[in-house]
Amino acid sequence: MKLRLALILAFAVLVLGLPVYAQHGHSGGGAAAGGGLGHSMSSNSNSNSHANSGKGSKESSVSDRLEDNTKLASKLQSLLPAGTNLQQAAQGFKNLGQFVAAVHVSHNLGIPFDQLKAKMIGPPSESLGKAIQALKPTANAKEEARKGEKQAKQDMDDTKSS
Repeated sequence: MKLRLALILAFAVLVLGLPVYAQHGHSGGGAAAGGGLGHSMSSNSNSNSHANSGKGSKESSVSDRLEDNTKLASKLQSLLPAGTNLQQAAQGFKNLGQFVAAVHVSHNLGIPFDQLKAKMIGPPSESLGKAIQALKPTANAKEEARKGEKQAKQDMDDTKSS
């Protein structure tokens, strides 16, 4: 009886722990592969009460965070093509940091944002670095991903209090 209870408890812990493990995007890549910023920013997006209630909520949490940070929203809007709806552009991204980095990379390299977004959110989803490599093979994808992530972090740090 005790063994049975222990097995059930172990199974429950394993099953309940898998979604948490899956949310961390274990692609094996660091910041150069587009994974670094997602890890550093994911804890911020999970502080939003909507972030843990499903995929649609994650999309809205990025939008919610943009609505709450008008200074950041304004900066990003200026980097996107005229007429782009910022809230729609943010949908599908895992977290705000990933979205902001994608906007910067699109702007820096002249890659159409909708093409970069499609590669990143999939299916199948790709890291920022892999998306750059696919859309702009002549670019140094690792360096450009790192640069976009650095710009995103700077923007988010600069606009935290807004």
